[in-house]
This record gives sequence, structure tokens and C-alpha cells, in this order.
Amino acid sequence: MLAAIAKPERRFQLLLIKPSHYGEDGYVIRWWRAAIPSNSLASVYGIALDSILRAPLGAGVEVDIEAMDEFSTRIDIPSLLKRFARNGNFGLVALVGVQSNQYPRALDIARPFRAAGVQVALGGFHVSGCLSMLDGKAIKLDACRDLGVSIFAGEAEGRFDALLHDAANRQLKPVYNFLNDLPGMEGTPVPFLPIENVKRTLGLSTSFDAGRGCPYQCSFCTIINVQGRKSRFRSPDDVEALVRENWKQGVSKFFITDDNFARNRDWEAILDRLIWLREHEKIPLGLMIQVDTLCHKIPNFVEKSKRAGVTRVFIGLENVNPDNLLAAKKRQNKITEYRRMLLAWKDQGILTLAGYILGFPADTPESIRKDIDIIKRELPLDIVEFFCLTPLPGSEDHKALWTSGIAMDPDLNNYDLEHVCTAHARMSPEQWKDIYQEAWARYYSPDHMMTLLRRGAATGVKLSSLVKLLLTFSLTVPLEKVHPLQSGVLRLRHPSERRPGLKKENLFVFWVRLWWETLSKTTVNLVMLSRLIALSVRVARDPKRFEYTDQAMTPVSDRDDSDLELLNQTAAAKSAVAHQIKVHQITAGVA
Repeated sequence: MLAAIAKPERRFQLLLIKPSHYGEDGYVIRWWRAAIPSNSLASVYGIALDSILRAPLGAGVEVDIEAMDEFSTRIDIPSLLKRFARNGNFGLVALVGVQSNQYPRALDIARPFRAAGVQVALGGFHVSGCLSMLDGKAIKLDACRDLGVSIFAGEAEGRFDALLHDAANRQLKPVYNFLNDLPGMEGTPVPFLPIENVKRTLGLSTSFDAGRGCPYQCSFCTIINVQGRKSRFRSPDDVEALVRENWKQGVSKFFITDDNFARNRDWEAILDRLIWLREHEKIPLGLMIQVDTLCHKIPNFVEKSKRAGVTRVFIGLENVNPDNLLAAKKRQNKITEYRRMLLAWKDQGILTLAGYILGFPADTPESIRKDIDIIKRELPLDIVEFFCLTPLPGSEDHKALWTSGIAMDPDLNNYDLEHVCTAHARMSPEQWKDIYQEAWARYYSPDHMMTLLRRGAATGVKLSSLVKLLLTFSLTVPLEKVHPLQSGVLRLRHPSERRPGLKKENLFVFWVRLWWETLSKTTVNLVMLSRLIALSVRVARDPKRFEYTDQAMTPVSDRDDSDLELLNQTAAAKSAVAHQIKVHQITAGVA
């Protein structure tokens, strides 16, 4: 009996940290509630939990595991150092899912742990992308080595036991490189986060990847060089297991993070399983997925997505100029299909969100303004997310600039898709910055937000959800100086979270300003929210709301070729239309 209740001989401390990055004010971007759950953190936590259950360090060692997402949790380093010290520094700090813009902050977190003798490993897209595309030392990877931080490149499935074993023996390797040995996903541990972590996100939502890898060749993308161009998938059984495990703790909202779920080989089997869980097991699933612009051509894909619980769909629209799409090797995007695809989602009452990149070779401030006006007028999109074309380390674009010796911003903290990081042939850096700021105000004008609410009411979209999105995407950039995807509720700061090298502020001034900014920003948000709610109520009560239409909402017709500016604004657009007509004629003739 005494042996059964005996305490373990040693306790190994495993701390998984997803770093944030520094905002314009020099402080870590952190929120009371974050908008987007971290799939990287959920994936590694699930893998680590599975490993711990097998007692990889022996019967005499128990592993204490904790996951921390800095976007919604303060990383109290002094307190954590004391925890490790109480356990003889027996453990590991794993910095997971580190993107390029988070790399400086990740190193700043690692530095005091390493100074205290705590072991640290760092993984994610930055180190994996740099090892994949460059010489293994470029882009400040030597900073990891100088600190004695172990670099983990690739994916952790099937490798975590060995990592824990090396850490327990204080024999971490300088580099673990599995980029050329990507694991299969079927039957592997599924992403999972404890309810304490999930509660720190808006809407009590979490995430999972049903597949990894992408067959396309977009030059600005890092996924194909980190996760590979060969797609790998979880099975429907795996997806059901993770849904059930999350439902046990009351979580039923998921962001499926596949770069393109429509190209998942098992999309239908997965959706069928989710439909069964939703309709027969009564699990109230709410899903967001990412797809391409040709997904509507897959029979039953849009309809089954709706039945499975998809309420939001993100589309990598990227641009409406075929010249720009070709320059980025995004040949799969066909502007002739944009309206047909968006209307298919509209017919199901599903909110559409689209990424739109500013800074392609053909862009100028005036052309961008014109493109945004075309989108507002001719495409039935709900939410547009603007990004600056960024040469992310790990992408083909970055490698081309690096090998050519073309200047790029040396501060990785700015590689967050909202800062200008290199020169443009047709815009000065100031013009590029200005048009990025202007794009948000131009799209989310009061008149257009009213139009979006009317379109939503006419197509059965949940207006309360649309109101929340409009609030976030119209105010986050001007108020918080961050992209909406980095947003949340109530921006939090702490004096200890200022970037090293910046002057420390007077504590009284710091706290007074923080409270004043919080109060003033909250007031602006509440005023805008009340206006949007009033507008949505007025639209919802309009007895003729289902009769609303405009140019974007009209069904696709042969007249689009001549009536839509989208299809006539450039020679490339006209060429795309001519090509589509020729293809249609050939296929019709064959039929």
C-alpha cells in the first residue's frame, strides 16, 4: 500500500510556450482573451501528453506539463524560474510554433532560462523554413546556438519520447532536423488543449489540422517548404476522437487549420463523420475552414460543409489582378470563378473571409484603391483581411532576395505580414505603408458595412456573427496597430514585457497610460458596437430584406464578361476571360 502511494523520485518540468511578439509600443502583444487558438500549441501538447502516458523517463519520474500561449497568458519568467529551481532545473522549456516575427521574443524568453541552466528547445516555421531553404546559419539561427538553445526542425510525431529522454539526461542535441522525414498523420496523437487554455480564446474555440502539406507552388508561402508538397491526412476516426475528447470538456467550436481543406483527399469522409456527430450525436459543431477559389467545383463540398457545421470559410483570394497571381505562382486562382465560388457559399448562409495581399509587382496605390472598389462592388465577400507581401524566411520569395543580396528588414519582429520588409518597384515604403492603412478604412467604410449587413440578411447569415467580425476588422488596425488576426479583447501589458534595448518607462506613467488607453479604446469599441447592432436590427426587421440585391449578389451570367470591371480592368483579366471561354467551348464540344 505504501509503495502504491509513494511519491515519484523526481518531477520533470515540461513547459510548452507559444511566444507572441512585440507591438509598435515595444510591449508583448497579449490579450485578456485572444481571437485565434494556436494549433501548434495544441498539436505539441497532444503529442507530449501521449508521450507522458507511456512514462518515457521511467517509473520513478513524473512529468508536470503546462501549455502557455503568450497571446493570452503572461509568461512570468521569475516565477517559472523558481518552479524549475525547486525541481533542480530538471525539465525542458519548449518554445513551439515559433514564426519569424515571434523569433526575437522567443529568444528573449529563452535567455533567462538558459542563464539559469534550464534546457530550452525551439521549433516552428522560422527555424524549419530557414533550415529548409538556406544554409542552416542564416537569419539569426546562430543566436540559438550561441544561447545553447536546441533547434527542432520538422514535426514532433514519433520523436517526442527521444526529445524528453535527451532533456532528462541533459544531452539535448544542437539541432534535430526531421524535414526530410515528415511523418504520416493517421493514428498519431491528435491536437488537444486543456479547458483552462481554451477558455482564454474568444468563443471557447480550439483548432486542429486534418491534413498537412500543399501541392501548389505559391512563391510567398512557407508551408510547402516546411510541411512539404505531398499532402498527409488524419483519418475520420482521428477527427472523431479529437471532437469527442474536446466535447467532454464542453468545446465544440474548431478552426480546421489545413491550408486548403478542399484538397484534403478524405474531405468527404471527414465531413460525413462530422455530419453524423452533429446530426445524430447532437454535438453542436461550429467550424471554420480554409479553402481555395475552385472548391465550389467539387461536387457536394459546399453543401456538406454546411451540414457539418461550417459557419465561416477563409479563402486565399490574394489578388484580383491575374498578372500579380501569375507572378506569385498562384496559378490555381481563377478570377473568372471568384463570383461563382462566393455565391455558392452565400447560398448556404456561410460567412466568407478572404486574404488579400498588397505589394505584388503590378500594384500601385491607385491600382490598389481601384481593386478594393471593384471587390466592394462586384464580389459578394463579407470580410477582407489585408496583408503586406512579405518575404517570409522559408519562402521562395525570401530565398530569391537573400541569394541576390537585396536588402530586407533586419528586424524579424516586423515579419508579421503587416509591415513593409523590402523595397517595391512601383511604390516607396511610405506609399506602401499608407495604402495598407488606407485599405482597411476604404473597405470597412460605414456605407459598405451597411451593404454587408444587407447582403447577410438576404442570404441568411447570422448577423450577430457578422457584427462581431465587422467590429474587429474595422477597428483593430487603427486602434491597436496590429492585424485583426493578432487581436483579442482587452490588450494587456506588463512593465517586464518591454523589448530589451528599449528604455524602461516610469511605472506610474505606464499604469496611468494603460488604464486611460484601455478606457478610451473600450469606449470607441462600445460606440461602434452599438451602431452596428442598431444597423443589424434595422436590417433584420426589414420585411423586404430577402429581396435585397446588388451587382455582387446577382447570379453569374454570360453578361459578366462585359459588365464586370473585375474581368475587364487589365489585359491579363481579358485574357483570362478569353481562355475560360475557349476552355468552355472545347469541353462543351467534347460533351
